[in-house]
Amino acid sequence: MSATPTHNLILPGPALDFYLSQGYYRMHQDLFTCRFLPIDEGLYTVHWLRLVLADVHYGPEQRRLLRLSKRFAVEFRPFHLTQELEELYAAYLSSITFDAPPSVESFLLAGAEHNAFRTTVIEVRDGSRLVAAGIFDSGARSLAGIMNFYHPDYRKHSLGKYLMLLKIEHARRQQHRYYYPGYVVHNYPKFDYKLFPCPAATEAFDCRSGRWLPFSWADVARQSAELLADWQAEDLEEETGE
Repeated sequence: MSATPTHNLILPGPALDFYLSQGYYRMHQDLFTCRFLPIDEGLYTVHWLRLVLADVHYGPEQRRLLRLSKRFAVEFRPFHLTQELEELYAAYLSSITFDAPPSVESFLLAGAEHNAFRTTVIEVRDGSRLVAAGIFDSGARSLAGIMNFYHPDYRKHSLGKYLMLLKIEHARRQQHRYYYPGYVVHNYPKFDYKLFPCPAATEAFDCRSGRWLPFSWADVARQSAELLADWQAEDLEEETGE
C-alpha cells in the first residue's frame, strides 16, 4: 500500500506524523507500508518501530559511543544531493553484504526532480573527510530516520549507530515526541541494530489492531504468528475460491 504526496508540494509535518503513526514509511517520493518481506526462499514478517523520546535513557554502551565519537565534526544541513554523498555511499555499498539501492538518488528520489519531504542530512567528518552521513525526514512532532551510511575504513567506529543517536538528540532538541528508525524482521537479525539506542523506550506497531505496544521479542513472535496465519488463510481462500 502507498500514499503519494502531491506533486511539487512539501508534505505537511502533521500529515507525515499521522502516516508514520499508522505504520507507513518513506520509499523514494512515496509513503508505503508492508507486513511481509520475502528473503531467499522464506517469507518473513515486518514489525515497524518507534522510540518514545521522553523515555529514552542511554546505557553504558551508548554513552561510550557518544564519548568516543567526539573526535568527529558533525553538521546538520538541508538535504541536497552531492557528488561527495554519492561517492561515500558507493564506498559503503561496496562493503555491505545485503541488497541496497545503487545510489542515494535512487534511494530518495528515483528520478524525481522535487523532494516532497522536509529532509536533512547529517555530515560526520574526520578533519575535512566525509566519513558518514545520516538522512532523515522531519514531521511536526516526529523524525523518521531514512538512511545511514559510512566509509568502510571507519567500520570499527560504529558510525551507523552513532548516527541514530545523533538523530535522537536532534529530535529531542526539536521537542519531537517520536523517532521512527524503520523496522525489524522476525527471526532475521540483520535489522536488530535498530534496537540499539534504547529497547526500553521502543514500541512496535501491531498492524492488526492499529496500536503501538512496548517492544518485546515475545510480542513480535505473537504478531508474526498471527500475520502468517492470516496470510495462509487468505492464500487458502484464493486457492479454493471461497
